[in-house]
Amino acid sequence: MLAISAVFTLGLSACNGGRDDSASSGAYHASIKRTEYGIPHITADNFASYGYGYGYVHAEDNLCVLAEDLLTIRGQRARYLGRDGTYTIPANGNTSSNVESDFFWSLVATPEIVATIRAESDPEALQATRGFVAGYNRYVRELRAGQHPGRHASCRDAEWIGPISEDDMFRRFYRLAVLASSSVFVSEIATAAPPGLNNLPLVPASAEQIGQLDPADVPLAGGLPIGSNMYALGPEATQDGSSMLFGNPHFPWQGTERLYLAHGILPETNIMGAGLYGVPAALIGFNEHFAWSHTVSTAYRFSFYELDLNPLNPTQYFYDGELRDMQASEISVEILEDDGSLSSETRTLYSSHYGPMLEMQVSGLPILEWTPLKAYTLRDANAENYRLMNQFFRWNRAKSLDEFIDLHASVLGVPWVNTVATGPGQGVYYGDVTVVPNVPDSKVTSCGAQPLQTALGLLMPGLPILQGSRSACEWDNDDDAPVPGIFGAANLPKLQRNDWVHNCNDSYWLSNPEEPITGYAAIIGDEGSARSMRTRLCMLQVQRRLDGSDGLDDTPGFTFDLLKDVVLDSQVYTAELGLDAVLATYCPLGFALGTSGLVNISAACDVLANWDRKNNLDSVGGHIWREFWRNSDIPLPVDLISLKWLTPFSANDPVNTPRTLNVLDPFVETAFADAVASVTNSSFALDAPMGDIQRSGVNGQIPIFGGEGFEGSFTIASSGALGDSGYPVTYGNSYIQAVTWDLQSGAPNAQGFVTYSQSTDPASPYYNDMTQAYSAKQWVDYPFTPEQIAGSRVLESYVLSE
Repeated sequence: MLAISAVFTLGLSACNGGRDDSASSGAYHASIKRTEYGIPHITADNFASYGYGYGYVHAEDNLCVLAEDLLTIRGQRARYLGRDGTYTIPANGNTSSNVESDFFWSLVATPEIVATIRAESDPEALQATRGFVAGYNRYVRELRAGQHPGRHASCRDAEWIGPISEDDMFRRFYRLAVLASSSVFVSEIATAAPPGLNNLPLVPASAEQIGQLDPADVPLAGGLPIGSNMYALGPEATQDGSSMLFGNPHFPWQGTERLYLAHGILPETNIMGAGLYGVPAALIGFNEHFAWSHTVSTAYRFSFYELDLNPLNPTQYFYDGELRDMQASEISVEILEDDGSLSSETRTLYSSHYGPMLEMQVSGLPILEWTPLKAYTLRDANAENYRLMNQFFRWNRAKSLDEFIDLHASVLGVPWVNTVATGPGQGVYYGDVTVVPNVPDSKVTSCGAQPLQTALGLLMPGLPILQGSRSACEWDNDDDAPVPGIFGAANLPKLQRNDWVHNCNDSYWLSNPEEPITGYAAIIGDEGSARSMRTRLCMLQVQRRLDGSDGLDDTPGFTFDLLKDVVLDSQVYTAELGLDAVLATYCPLGFALGTSGLVNISAACDVLANWDRKNNLDSVGGHIWREFWRNSDIPLPVDLISLKWLTPFSANDPVNTPRTLNVLDPFVETAFADAVASVTNSSFALDAPMGDIQRSGVNGQIPIFGGEGFEGSFTIASSGALGDSGYPVTYGNSYIQAVTWDLQSGAPNAQGFVTYSQSTDPASPYYNDMTQAYSAKQWVDYPFTPEQIAGSRVLESYVLSE
C-alpha cells in the first residue's frame, strides 16, 4: 500500500572549482526515494550526482561514526580527542592509543599514497567520490546552520565536525584495503625504534617460548575476528531450476565496518547492495544480471622480512651484500592534553624498501625485536593495491555473470574476501581471487628466516617470514597478475558448478565437498584439514536440503522460502554432536566435577533435556550449552591435549568429522560443570529464554536470536562470555541478502536485513526499525524494479541539487 510521501526539493547554488569529471560540469542532481526502513533509492544521470545523493543520505544517517573515522586516518585523533583515548578497529581486533594511531596513519596514509590512488582510479570512482564529498559537506553545512534539530547530538557541536575532502575518502579506501594487514599492527609500527642508549633491545624470545604462546594472543593467529556465510545455488540445487544467492557478513555492529544499504539507478547502471561506511558503491549486491557476496578469506596479505643490519648502524641493512639506508620519516602529531592545552610529539619512524619497520611483543615476549643485528619489516600487498575501488565500480556496471567473473580475474583488486556469484538460471561461481603475496611454498622453504619461520609458523600457519637481505627472496611475479609481486588468477582458487558453492570462512578447499580445490600455496589457505563447526553446518544444511533429510520439505532442493528458513534457523551443531552423550553420561549422576569441586547439575540437565538445540528467542537452555562449549574450546598446553572426540578428523569425511564427544575426558566434564556453575551464579536463570538473555548491544534492548561460531552456530550473534547484562550483541549477522530472479521476467526478487538498521543516530527514524524486523524474522523487501519501488511504501521523497 502506498503512503503519502514527504516530497520536497533541496536546492543550492555552488561554484565548484578545479577539474570535474561529472557529465554536468560541476552540477549535481539526485532524486532520492526512501522506502521502508530508510532504504535510499538514488536516481542520477551520472556517478558524480549519484555520489552526491549517497554522501548526503549517508551523512544524514551516520555522520558521527564516519566523521570520527575520517578524523582518525587523517592523523588528528589525539589533537581533538585527547592523549588518553584509544582507537579500536573492531573488524581486525586492533586497539591503539590515540597518539600511536596518529603516528601510524601519518606514516602509511601519505599524500603520495593518496595521489597514487587518485591517479589509478577509474573515472566513475573519481566522480562518485567527488560527489560523495559534496553531498556529505552539504549536509554538514545544513547542520552547522541549525537545520536538522535534534539530529547527531553526540557530535554536531564538536570542533572536528566539518567539511571533508576527496583526500579523506581516498585515505578511507586505503584503510579498508589494509584492514587485514598493516592496520593489525598499529602500535607495533608506531613505536618501532632502532636500539640506542635510551632504547636498549630486549632478548628475543626463543623458538620454545614462542611455541608455548596462546594463539589467541598472537595477532591474526586465529584469522580476523570478522567472518561471513554465503551460498550460491544453481539450477541443480533448487526445486524449480532457478538460481539463488545468500550473503551474510558477520561484521561489527559498531564503527565504520557497518554496512549501509543503497540502490543506485543510473542510465546504464542499476545496482543495489551494501557498502562499508564511506564507500559509494555496492560491495555486496545484486541486479537483474547477477548477485554476489563475500566472506573473509584465510589468505595472508603480507609477509614479514628479517633484515641483517650493519652492527655499527642499526638503520642500515644488507641487501645482496651491499648496505641500504632505511628511509627515515620525521612525524609530529598534536595532542590535546587534559588541561585543554595543545602539545606536540615528534618521532622518527623507519621503513625499508619492503615497507614499515615494526617490533612485536606477545604476552610480554619480544617476538620481532629490533636489535643491533636483526630487525623486522613488513611488506603489505594491499598497501600496493590501488585497484580496490575500480574492482567494485566495474562490477557495479557489469552486464552479465560472465563479465563479473572475467573482471574478478582481470582487475584483481579484491583485498581480503572470497566471492560467490550466480545469475538468473545460471551456474554458480566461487573464487578466492584476491590480492595475495606471490610466495609459493618453495620460496618459504628456500627463503624462510629460521628459526623464526618454523616457530611462528606453528601459530600462524602459512605466514611467510622471509630473509630480507637477498633479492632472491623478493615476492615472485606472475604474467597474468595486474602488478608485480602478487599471484595472478591462474594461481588462485576458483570453482564453477551447476549445483552449489559456499564459503563460511574456512579456506577454499571444500567450496563444494564433491569437488575439493587443491594444489595452492599455503599462504592462501590450508587443505586437507578439519573445518570449523560453523563451516560443517554450513555444508550440512545444503546437503540435507538436497537429499530432503532435513525434515523441512518432502521435495529435495531449495525454494526461496526454504532458503530463508534455513539461514535463520539458529541451530547449534555441537548440540547435535554432543548433547545426547552429556545427558546420558553426566545427568544421571546429578553431579559433575568442576574446577572448584562437585557441581549439582540436576536442574541444568532438566533444562537441557527439553532444549530445542537452537538459539531462537524462545529457546531455553542455549546459554548453558554455549558456556560449556566456550570452556571446552579453550586451547590446552601441548602436554595436556584433550581427547575431545572419539572419532578423529578424516580428510575422507571432512563434513562429518571429528565427532562423538568423549564425555569421559575429564577436561570435558570440568568444562560442563564449570559452565553450569557460572550460569547458576549469573543474573540469569537456567531456564531463561534466549530472547531475555541476548539483546542488541548498540541500539536498544531488542532481543536477538543466534549464537557463536565456536558452538557451531550458522546464525551468528556474538558478544563474549555471559555477564551481568547477558549477551549484548555487538557483532554478528550484519547485512543479509537473499536473492533470486523471476523465471519469466528475469526481475530480481531480493529480501534481507541490515540487522543493526541503517542509522547510528538515535534521533533517526531508521535507528532500530530494521533490528526490530530482524528480531521478529520479518524479512524486508529490497525493491529494485520500478514496479517494485512503486508498490512499496515510500517514506520520503526528495530532490537534491547543487
